[in-house]
Amino acid sequence: MNKSSKLKMLAGACLSVLLAGTAVAEDASKMRKMEHGDMAMSMMSADSTIAAWPKVSKDVAMKTIAKYGQPNEVTPTMLMWHDNGPWKHTMVFKEPTQHDFPGPHMDVMQQVIDYKVPLDKYDDLAMYDGSVVVERTNGVISARCDAEEANFLALNLANDVATGKRSVEDARMFYATTIKEFKAGGKPAYTQALQFSVPTSGTEDAGLAMSPMED
Repeated sequence: MNKSSKLKMLAGACLSVLLAGTAVAEDASKMRKMEHGDMAMSMMSADSTIAAWPKVSKDVAMKTIAKYGQPNEVTPTMLMWHDNGPWKHTMVFKEPTQHDFPGPHMDVMQQVIDYKVPLDKYDDLAMYDGSVVVERTNGVISARCDAEEANFLALNLANDVATGKRSVEDARMFYATTIKEFKAGGKPAYTQALQFSVPTSGTEDAGLAMSPMED
């Protein structure tokens, strides 16, 4: 192969590398634009979705966006975040639910953690707070209220009941006095963070299979 041919081959190889690099750069640029576009669309979608929501729901949604960023999922009736802070899921609902314990308010925010409740404590938790929900199969527990601080309080006390630290009545009284302190401007520890370690595995309960009874 003569010198001229070698130079042509080298030039062609260099051009191919240059074109490949340009293509990669263009793909990366497109990806960044798509990501920014998705983020902007999510922001627009969340903002436009909650614009006509009831004030209590809209206020909680805006506060949650300010703390945790844009939601992972947006529907006409719900915003949803995954793995935000200590939570497995956080949902803010358009339609509030009236809840009168310990005083009248509207439940609009539900927050979920992994948790395994002893079977003999299910009734106690139901009597403690109707907005604390246990899902045995999934191995989760959630609280639904009008603020994250109230959900921290509800779940910290649910853990106290489930572990035998408090009775149902003790938990309900502690909830009432603590939320009163919080609403007066205080920052009780039970309203600021979970006061127990959240399990990372082993909370699910698939149940036991049963064969149909024979005649």
